[in-house]
Amino acid sequence: MEVEELYKSLGPSLISLAYRMMGSMMDAEDIVQETFLSIEKVPADTVRNAKAYLFRSVSNRCIDRLRAQSKHRETYAGPWLPEPIVSGGDGQTDPLEGYIRKETISMAYLLLIHQLSWTERVVFLLREVLQYEYEEIAEIVDKSSTNCRQIFRRAKRSLGKIPQVNVGIERNTIHLIEQFAQALLSGDMKILLETLTADTILYMDGGGKVKAPLRPLFGHDRIARFFIAILPEFPPDFSFTLRELNAQPGLVFYAGEQLFATISFDIQNDRIVNMYAVLNPDKLKSIMRFVSNSDMAPPID
Repeated sequence: MEVEELYKSLGPSLISLAYRMMGSMMDAEDIVQETFLSIEKVPADTVRNAKAYLFRSVSNRCIDRLRAQSKHRETYAGPWLPEPIVSGGDGQTDPLEGYIRKETISMAYLLLIHQLSWTERVVFLLREVLQYEYEEIAEIVDKSSTNCRQIFRRAKRSLGKIPQVNVGIERNTIHLIEQFAQALLSGDMKILLETLTADTILYMDGGGKVKAPLRPLFGHDRIARFFIAILPEFPPDFSFTLRELNAQPGLVFYAGEQLFATISFDIQNDRIVNMYAVLNPDKLKSIMRFVSNSDMAPPID
């Protein structure tokens, strides 16, 4: 099979795996591009199974890059969040979202699987997300199918019950997020509290480059007071747009023409139970390709 045909048939799956492994679309695209460039230099008669070769190469490159980044991750300033992606059916950022469970790109899901070891993560994603048979996984990770079964079971047991979150943007969700945004912009403490729960958690990833709490904030009262306190620091030309981020309802924030933050939300029973705010500018570079301020909602007075 020609490299171009391989990319058309397997590229989306490889990018999907790499993004979930890395939590970064930029890394995922780089790794997959490097893999296809490398296969062009390999004699065709030495590649018995092109599919297994590509997935093994992408998996190994992900692990190598994760290993190289491990010290940086250990000293990361504040909560680490995956790089946000725009979803919603255009197929550009998550090519597989049409036929795999969309919640597997949610922030909650990605944070959970990033607790696994690198090998466990590969096996778990290949089996749970991409629905590969153990025999296929064994060839990709160079282990026996029995060993892969054991690794998968261990990973599944380690993760426990994966929380179910609403994905997509429904009408009642839009109303709730608009209510939150209006309360945020107007500084209405009462309405802000009504959109949250007593157990809501706010994660903010500034990466040490943008001012943000170094620990998650717990509870609607503390979170609401935090937002009210930082409201005067918002840019005067602040505006936002409602988008689907990581298969969840989200807001993209702008200062004039410049995108400066995203927040995605876990919604349960018409209340916000988790918020994932990404302010680290390095993590917003990829998403800038897919959002523009042309569809911004006007500021709410």
